[in-house]
Amino acid sequence: MTNPDLTALLADLRVEGDLLEALLRELPDSGWDSPTPAEGWTIRHQVAHLTWTERTVLTALEEPKVFAQLRERFRAEADVVDRGAQEGAARPPAPILASWQDSRRRVLERLSAVPEGKHIPWIGPPMGAPMMASARIMETFAHGQDVRDALGVPPVASHRLRHVAHLGVATRDYAFRQRRLDPPAEPFRVELTHEDETWTWGPAVAAQRVHGPALDFALLATRRRHRQDGSLVAEGPDADAWLDIVQAFAGRPGPGRTPLSQST
Repeated sequence: MTNPDLTALLADLRVEGDLLEALLRELPDSGWDSPTPAEGWTIRHQVAHLTWTERTVLTALEEPKVFAQLRERFRAEADVVDRGAQEGAARPPAPILASWQDSRRRVLERLSAVPEGKHIPWIGPPMGAPMMASARIMETFAHGQDVRDALGVPPVASHRLRHVAHLGVATRDYAFRQRRLDPPAEPFRVELTHEDETWTWGPAVAAQRVHGPALDFALLATRRRHRQDGSLVAEGPDADAWLDIVQAFAGRPGPGRTPLSQST
């Protein structure tokens, strides 16, 4: 039976990838060496990393025993991700792009065939196909933003930000634990605006609250912008602390970005 939620998510994942692919197809070979805000990473590295993560998803789907070994390496070796990006970026632009195109196509196909309720092993907690699709949207948005920043292209504010925001909210406790902090006991209320819509999470009566533009939250939760660069508002000390550490992705949080006012 087709899962309509998964079908919609995969359609959004396809579009998010198509937007980035359109930028990359127009990029001359010299442009692939443009530095991105991630220290030491050019556009080559960003696309090579996306390919690495897509292939990791495929390994989790197709070879769970091999993936289990990779997950242990990821937890034990701090440079696994960087090595994957470095190795992939050593190739010329055309094969880098072709590898990513093929990998993301295969992920779309494989995720569409995952039975409803089946959980896929991952670096963080196992997740169903809809959540994995959301994670791929988040990853494509985040690294796509690095490419856009390198090219001076503004962020894309679309309804797909809701998937990124949902991951940021869902991983609240994970973000605290990554920093060896106890997660807050009380639920938060999150209210994010996009065009004429308001997306909400958590009880309306919660004392700890976050509200503001969905784009600002998505950029912050993917750690592509410093908190000072947006207009998010936190009410309550726990909510305020969360906005300093929020991360929508599994793994080490990294140093984050400096405020745009300090990077020029």
